[in-house]
Order: sequence, then C-alpha cells, then structure tokens
Amino acid sequence: MRANLFIVSAPSGSGKTTLLQRLLPAFSDLRFSISHTTRHPRAGETNGVDYFFVDRPEFLSMVDRGAFLEWAEYYGQLYGTSHHFVEQHLSEGCDVILDIDVQGARQVKSRIPDAIAVFILPPSFSELERRLRSRRLESDEAIHRRLEIAKGEIPYYRDYDYIVVNEVLENSIQLLESIVRSGHAVPSRQQARIEEIISSFGGSA
Repeated sequence: MRANLFIVSAPSGSGKTTLLQRLLPAFSDLRFSISHTTRHPRAGETNGVDYFFVDRPEFLSMVDRGAFLEWAEYYGQLYGTSHHFVEQHLSEGCDVILDIDVQGARQVKSRIPDAIAVFILPPSFSELERRLRSRRLESDEAIHRRLEIAKGEIPYYRDYDYIVVNEVLENSIQLLESIVRSGHAVPSRQQARIEEIISSFGGSA
C-alpha cells in the first residue's frame, strides 16, 4: 500500500520545527524528508541527517536530470527535495513529511495532487514577532525581513487541506497527530484491505 505524503508549511517563527520534532517520534512509520542544499554544514550538522550537502554544480546537475520534486534558492543557497528519497520511502509503506515553503508546496502538489498539505499559522502577527525576537538569533533587519515574507505567505493558506493555529503547543501537536492518522482512513489507502473484507462477504469491491 502506498503511504501518504504530507506537506507542512509555515511562516518562520510559527513553531513548525518544534511541532515536527514532537510529531515524528509518535509514528514509527513516519519519515522526515531530508533536503539537498548547497550551503555549508553548520556546527553539529551531519550529512545525510540534517541535509544532503552538495556543491552548486552537482545540485544544478540534479535539477537538469529532474531529480527534485521541488527546489528553490534562498539567500544565495539552493535547497531541493529529492524525488527518489520521497518515492523510496512511500513505496516502502512509510509516510513522508516535507517541511517546505508555499512555493515548494505548489510545485509538489502539481506533481503529487493527493499529497496532504498542512499550513501552520501563528495566533497573530504580534505573537509571531514576539517569537522571532525571543529567539535572539537575528538582527532587527533580519527579523523585519522574515515578518515581511510572512505577510506574503499567509494568504496561501487557502491552498492547504488543513490549518493548524499554533497557539497552545500540546493542542497543536494533538491536531497534527490526528491529521496524520486520518490519512490512513482514506479509501484509496486501504484498497487491498477493503477488497479482502468485501470478498469475505461474497462480494467484490
């Protein structure tokens, strides 16, 4: 049985990373898609765990070969989702989660229309700004840039199948878990099992 592909998008500072870190251990058959990137590893990052680190010529060669489900350039560095990585895990029966932005999500949905897309919203603009500033990782200019990007991303929520307003962390985690579980209730994901049950009644699906 082919598994589910989940897309998760959110403005920076919405708490997406924390949510996914809490979500993944709850499912033994859920895999996080590891992206390719041309940027250099940061302290503590491991190739094949955090990212697949490649140089720019190799990345562009992969683009030419159609190796990516989606790819984009941010701040001079390239990032992409490997088609082979995703398809391999899906065919093995493992659900896959993509952590990608709204543009990447549109690329993936155009290729895999039945991918389940989830958009994570902060409870308000002021709360998003508070969260970004509380991290104390960036300058005021960088935070302002992220907030402006967020304003441009928010309207794309209409393209998503589910919306999670990340106000109370535990509630948001429970909602995400429910979304993942509900993916297995779709008839097309259970066709073999349905046919088996129907045949036991002497009929055909």
